[in-house]
Amino acid sequence: MQRPRTFRTGLPGLLLIGQLFSPLAAAQATSIMDEVDASLPALDGSLNGSLKDQTVGTASAPAPGDARSEALPSLPRLFALALENDADLASQRYDAEATAQQVPMAQAGLKPQISASAGYAYQKSDNYYTDNPAYNPDNELSGAGDDYEARYQGITRDQTWQVQLTQPLFSLERWRKVDKAEAQSDAAQLEVAVAERDLALQVAKAYLDAFVASRKLGLLASKQESLTLQVRQAQRAYDLGVGDRINLLEAQSRLDQAVADTVSAENELNNALSMLERLTGQLPQFAGSGLGDLGGLTLSGSWDEPEPWLARTVNNVEVALGKQQMEIARADTGVRRAGRYPELNLNLSYSDRASNDPFRESSDTSASLRLNVPIYQGGYTSASVKQGELAQQASQAGYINALKLARQEVRQRLRSLQGDARQIEALKRSIESASLFLEAAEKGEQLGLRDLVDVLNARADLYDLRIQFVDVVRQYLLDRLNLQAAVGDLGTQDLVDSMALLSRVSG
Repeated sequence: MQRPRTFRTGLPGLLLIGQLFSPLAAAQATSIMDEVDASLPALDGSLNGSLKDQTVGTASAPAPGDARSEALPSLPRLFALALENDADLASQRYDAEATAQQVPMAQAGLKPQISASAGYAYQKSDNYYTDNPAYNPDNELSGAGDDYEARYQGITRDQTWQVQLTQPLFSLERWRKVDKAEAQSDAAQLEVAVAERDLALQVAKAYLDAFVASRKLGLLASKQESLTLQVRQAQRAYDLGVGDRINLLEAQSRLDQAVADTVSAENELNNALSMLERLTGQLPQFAGSGLGDLGGLTLSGSWDEPEPWLARTVNNVEVALGKQQMEIARADTGVRRAGRYPELNLNLSYSDRASNDPFRESSDTSASLRLNVPIYQGGYTSASVKQGELAQQASQAGYINALKLARQEVRQRLRSLQGDARQIEALKRSIESASLFLEAAEKGEQLGLRDLVDVLNARADLYDLRIQFVDVVRQYLLDRLNLQAAVGDLGTQDLVDSMALLSRVSG
């Protein structure tokens, strides 16, 4: 990108002409340069005292010393809060608990089934006994006793109750339903694990976004100070007749761009904090804005060998979920095939009937074996088995796809990490070179070989490099966390390590 134009070529000569023709103008120019030089902002993103109230834009930054006195919010603690607060994860957990109940429900089909029933029946009949004088108890000649009264009248009232026990002795279908339910429960737990992993990545991304935005605000505030001073110097030079309006407009344009960047950084910070608040239920504070010695940052880990990482993709939770779903499909096909096998059940029952007709009263105990043999159901079982086999093939293809996606993710993240590491090293060298150039510009300005515009431009460029450095560190940490997630090893220690690296960046 082409470097913005500066006063470098024209301003020293103009100042010299001004000194020849206007000693007062030269004196004023010298005094404003001394004033500006004494008020240059710090390079770590914190503000210097005299101009911290003159920052252009709405950004606010802490006073010197506050940036490094504020500790970063604990990323592991925020994740722990998210585990308790996130509504989507809570929904996944409840679904998993509900799915787990299918196991005892399936096991119940193998256990005895006991039922009890009771009933009352009123019956009015017209039959052989009713109104037959031979069964009239009131007729002494009939010889019928009181036992026939209910039949003679044709009205009976029965009270019955029964207890029945059914025990499956052989049912292959019910046994296989237990296997299927257990596989579904395990899959539900893996879905919770996937949701927890995704939640960890969401919290980490929002945290890193908030960190970068807070550091951008500090650096942009300092950059605005430098550009404000540049605009003031260009305006004073223009008012004195020793400056160029084009240089003034260029300085103002760069200042306006810094203000726009500050507004964008504020929005990024607010969005990231809003995301963290939604996930964790709390609003963390990223009060610090300063940066430490970026040149001393070292990265650990080697990203050159993909094979060890690719071998660990079988531990990816989505891969494990795909494998478990394949197991569910296999178990479901087994249940469908078991529909062709007979079932054998043992039935035990006891019943008691009380009635106003003594001939209807009874007490029965029975035991029986019942064998059900499916012979033909119109082709339903064959079609069901075929459907299960196709679903099993589909789940196998899904598992292979999940494994390929995990390996692709590993390769992409490894390439990104290699690029991030090289970019960080290049930026470290670039920052070091920019710092040396700034020192040279400051010394040159003190010796009269360069003007203050060179110093301000060098400072602005250094701020841009520091902002870019923080962005690359953010991407590096995101790639590292996603790589660990791709191989199923993302844990609390990875969050701790990320926070430790950010702490070193913060100084």
